[in-house]
Amino acid sequence: MSGSNSHHGSLLDAVKGQPKQVWITAFAAVIAFMGIGLVDPILLSIAKGLDATPSQVTLLFSSYLGVQVIAMLVTGAASARFGAKRTVLVGLTLIVAATALCSVAGSIEQLVGLRAVWGLGNAFFIATALSVIVGAATGGQGGAILLYEAALGIGLSVGPLLGALLGSISWRGPFVGTAVLMLAGLVLCAVFLNSDSHQKRDPIRLLDPIRALAHRGLLRTSVASALYTAAFFTVLAWSPFVLEWNAIAVGLIFCGWGLCVAVAGVVFAPKLAGKLGERHAAALSVFGYAVLMLVMAVPSKPVLVVAIVVSGLVSGLLNTLFTGTAMSISDAPRPVASAGYNFCRWLGGAVAATLVGHVAEWLGSPQSPFVVSAVLCVIAGGLLSLRERKPDAHTVPAEAALVGGEEF
Repeated sequence: MSGSNSHHGSLLDAVKGQPKQVWITAFAAVIAFMGIGLVDPILLSIAKGLDATPSQVTLLFSSYLGVQVIAMLVTGAASARFGAKRTVLVGLTLIVAATALCSVAGSIEQLVGLRAVWGLGNAFFIATALSVIVGAATGGQGGAILLYEAALGIGLSVGPLLGALLGSISWRGPFVGTAVLMLAGLVLCAVFLNSDSHQKRDPIRLLDPIRALAHRGLLRTSVASALYTAAFFTVLAWSPFVLEWNAIAVGLIFCGWGLCVAVAGVVFAPKLAGKLGERHAAALSVFGYAVLMLVMAVPSKPVLVVAIVVSGLVSGLLNTLFTGTAMSISDAPRPVASAGYNFCRWLGGAVAATLVGHVAEWLGSPQSPFVVSAVLCVIAGGLLSLRERKPDAHTVPAEAALVGGEEF
């Protein structure tokens, strides 16, 4: 089903008469996506509470993403072997254990290690949740994907708010809150999700996603996406240190950012792809993101705040457009192409989150990571602008909703 159709109809149409397991999986997905922005407002208080440097604190993103990158190569094979329900439950159990232990961590090293376990759980859960929702939903794939994108948007915008509110009590608070909510999701999924362990599934081999990257178009798209994702995580992991504001202020900024991501991904991306074609729309958007990165490098906090929120709109476009391009540019099966693309893309995020603090130290300016990110986005736009033999699709495939799916 093409994205132009999959996004038609309102969210109201999509939610009517859905079975319990769709709602339960969507609820758990909201909590999982909250985990991304949850630590954003409390980065400064974690640094203070555990006597850690900015470079050490940004490792909270690196370990989470780094493990998720490797796990992405395994999740398809695991789901094909053990079934979606078992894979979802393993993922949720790991997240509950990791978040509960995060709340009692005594050092930054322990916290970084536990975030890695959280990333592993997230990879198993998120990569499988979309297939559960699509498989169980009534009213077709389009409505299910709209529901899933709504879950992504709610999670991205509520995560920073919850992190800010509980974080204003203590930096340990958001981890306790997530553990409790995830435990509720785990119990509901265990009770209400239908077992699919007897269904016949096509096997996926571990190295299939890497082999898919031998396709030049898919490799170019994946590398361009990795460069953009590096810039994306510079905004997420570094801007709280430049702002130096309290948890509530940072939480509100990133709540606005998350709402922009959601609206642009669901509403604007399919329209832009329809007019320009996915690849050209992505190239234009990533050049726009480069401009925003340069705006963020202006040493003014009000300018930075506006640029962060506006960048959410461009990120929403790029999340959907990049995934749509990756899905349609090669002849690899979509789950395999998606896994190879996501492996590259999140590798970009993990490397950026690791290096961003060091870049600021090496270049001697807190604004320098944004300038470096702008350069990376220009290179990404150049890669996307190279001519492809295959015509540029003017629809976003339904799987582009993996903007949530295997994206975070």
